[in-house]
Amino acid sequence: MPAASIGPIVSSAHLASGAMPALSEFEFGLILVGHAFERWMTRCAQGAGMAGLSPLEVLIVHTVNHRGRPKRMADIALVLNIEDTHLVTYAVKKLEAAGLIRSEKIGKEKAIGTTPKGAEFCLRYREIREALLIKGVKAFGTDAVELSRIAAEMRALSGLYDQAARAAASLS
Repeated sequence: MPAASIGPIVSSAHLASGAMPALSEFEFGLILVGHAFERWMTRCAQGAGMAGLSPLEVLIVHTVNHRGRPKRMADIALVLNIEDTHLVTYAVKKLEAAGLIRSEKIGKEKAIGTTPKGAEFCLRYREIREALLIKGVKAFGTDAVELSRIAAEMRALSGLYDQAARAAASLS
């Protein structure tokens, strides 16, 4: 079979047979990238000395460490687009127990910040990322401007998926 007749690479041909097969192709790529990214985060965290962290826990440590300012639980959930706040609460408890983050009261709200151990973990993670991932991405010839354009488009598409999810929820 010639390669040209294979068609788009998708996980669900019945979805790709609709009005926009390219979206199914994007979704399959998103599935693969999402799982690979999660594997990367846990393995990089392990290499940085923190075995056993889930992908969400790695994301939360980096989010909390961002700009060196404590974050509210609601802000963490908002930035990471997490609807189930109990997932953030559970992850924060685990990260506190690991000594990576700390919580404090600021007014009536709980704020989460990194500990020195958490900040050091983020730096070590960055070093490993630079050596293993960034080096490979650059060697692959990825254009940084194009990568930024794709990221902006993905953020915009996330809004469309959220809007469609709200509409679908109203169907039940």
